[in-house]
Amino acid sequence: MNDSLEALRGEVLEHIQKSDSEKELEELRVGVLGRSGKVTLLLRGLKDLPAEERPRAGEQLNQLRRLVEERIDTRLVAIKEQSRERALKEEQIDITLPGTRWERGRTHPLTLVIDEIVDVFLAMGFEIARGPDIEDDYYNFEALNIPKDHPARDMQDTFFVSNGRLLRTHTSPVQIRTMERRKPPLQVIVPGAVYRHDDDATHSPMFHQVEGFMVDDRIALSDLKGVLSHFLRQIFSQETGVRFRPSFFPFTEPSAEIDIQCLICGGESSAARQTCRVCKGSGWLEIMGAGMIDPHVFKFVRYDPEKVSGFAFGMGVERIAMLKYGIDDIRLFFQNDLRFLRQFG
Repeated sequence: MNDSLEALRGEVLEHIQKSDSEKELEELRVGVLGRSGKVTLLLRGLKDLPAEERPRAGEQLNQLRRLVEERIDTRLVAIKEQSRERALKEEQIDITLPGTRWERGRTHPLTLVIDEIVDVFLAMGFEIARGPDIEDDYYNFEALNIPKDHPARDMQDTFFVSNGRLLRTHTSPVQIRTMERRKPPLQVIVPGAVYRHDDDATHSPMFHQVEGFMVDDRIALSDLKGVLSHFLRQIFSQETGVRFRPSFFPFTEPSAEIDIQCLICGGESSAARQTCRVCKGSGWLEIMGAGMIDPHVFKFVRYDPEKVSGFAFGMGVERIAMLKYGIDDIRLFFQNDLRFLRQFG
């Protein structure tokens, strides 16, 4: 009995040490300690031994059973630890580690301003139109009453591509494309990117504009003033002062520059104006250009200027964003600095 127990002990302990999976250990446990296991059968056979040998044999079998259980549990812990270490090396994600919290993105300030501008005009019944960024000379200049020898072309440093193609210098070409396809009445805004060869703290080679126009049979300058005054007071505040100054644009006649009262000094106190770095003492800030659509432009789209009239306007989104948020360098919009972008929700 002693010899057979010693042989069984050595055999079982060797198998335990060689096992490298939880499945093997469980099969070994059942084969040794289960209802039909080797140790269990030996315990059942104690009744066949002489009475004087049973206590000693029973004690040895119980010691073997406890040893096997202890060694199996110890080996099981070691196998689980090895499996965990192997998984950590092989797997890219350790699901037992605390999760990494991802920072939520923020809406870009230019997108915020474009959305706000669009919302104001949509509420007034305007619709949105879009056009290509790479334009023909015809749509970008000629159809807007800017022929090839017109000095107004010098006002826009253009990126030319080839064969009369160029990066559009304003969103106004979409006005022509829309009027070519449709007949009045029209109330349209055109948000989009435009391109000019200019780059400093207040200018960017790529920036954003919102063009807008209204065409019908009885559109007057008073409609232009009403629409734009309402828009500016919605974007800034109801108390914002608005003024219209005579100006010149080839595609509108008469034309006007629209100013708002300085948002920093308020444009009222002369003492405050003199020290204001934003309006430089004038008390006013230029915000957009506008005017009544020149009758010559209507002829390009086969509208009868004797029967229809309209107005058009255009504004720089970056200009409005800089005023709304107090930003003094346009380049901050395009540098993708997270410290800057996190300030806008």
